[in-house]
Amino acid sequence: MTDKTTAGQGRPELQKAIQEIVDSGFAGVQLRVHDERGEWVGSAGVRKLGESAKPPTDGRFRIGSNTKTFTATVVLQLVAEGRIGLDDPVAEHLPEFGLDRQITVRMLLQHTSGVFNFTGEYYDDGTFAPGIPWSGREWVENRFKTYRPEELVRLALSKPVRFAPGADWSYSNTNYVLARLLIEKVTGRSVAEEMQRLILGPLGLSDTVAPTTESDVPEPHAHAYYRYEEAGETKTVDVTRQNPSWISSGGDMISTTQDLHTFISALVGGKLLPAPLLAEMYKTHPKAGYGLGVFVQDAGPNGGTVITHNGGIAGHAGLMYSTPDGSKTLTASLNYVDDAAMSLAVPFQKATQRLVQEVFGGGRPDPARPTG
Repeated sequence: MTDKTTAGQGRPELQKAIQEIVDSGFAGVQLRVHDERGEWVGSAGVRKLGESAKPPTDGRFRIGSNTKTFTATVVLQLVAEGRIGLDDPVAEHLPEFGLDRQITVRMLLQHTSGVFNFTGEYYDDGTFAPGIPWSGREWVENRFKTYRPEELVRLALSKPVRFAPGADWSYSNTNYVLARLLIEKVTGRSVAEEMQRLILGPLGLSDTVAPTTESDVPEPHAHAYYRYEEAGETKTVDVTRQNPSWISSGGDMISTTQDLHTFISALVGGKLLPAPLLAEMYKTHPKAGYGLGVFVQDAGPNGGTVITHNGGIAGHAGLMYSTPDGSKTLTASLNYVDDAAMSLAVPFQKATQRLVQEVFGGGRPDPARPTG
């Protein structure tokens, strides 16, 4: 049994850390830490602009690219079941897209396929090639539009590839939409059904959902906001409700800090994957320390290694960290006012680094990832 403490009691340094995040420009934070001292849960800031109530510590939120860890786990579970091979050419399973036959299942999960990122590509020389609209007034006014996963993939495949399959590393949401379509093709069921069968059901994650096109975040939840300029005027819109099909399995899921803790603990603890496949998940690309759906990072002086993935999506963000043995986890949510300039990107990295340092004894931020 964990020894539960309430917000701010026993661990004032944790309450101070999340208050500093709010002071740096975020609306609210909820944090859950499991370690040798038991469980600590707390929140700071507000659940809704203009109100004083704190974010609920059991609040649901959009987890953004933490979705990728769930999706990669399902794919690896299907590998364990013999449905697919990690080094199968994806084109064998999804022939309709005319994919390069050198692209393997592993390359999708590790972001080494070279396929264009449908949310846009940021190149090393500072240029940007746009994909679907996911920012500014255009996104706000069309945030209930439904995109089919196939539509996102075809848009990406109409653009130049970033590099030859396996030649480099570049984060691309398209890889995980292809992974979703792969799951659905080999099982004949929706990704939500497979997620329920393989992860959510067995672990009892009743507050985690793969919404597909559903626009609501179930209560209780903190609110997410988006800010944009129109005719010289700043508009701030509550975007908690949106159709997340624009990001699909690149980042559409909803969860809680408790469910993320349960999931990452079970994953690193070997309850979801056989040891050889968990080892494959942890084999990283040297450019980014990215394995198959997880970053494997050095948490800094005295911090050791952490298994992690973070995610941000239009005013909600999720953090998920664990030691490799699952003895210590940090799961958190931030709600904030997002914008096209990603003006909170640097404070987000600093906030993440501060929490990792506080909990694991040292750290560094994840690479900045738009929509992820």
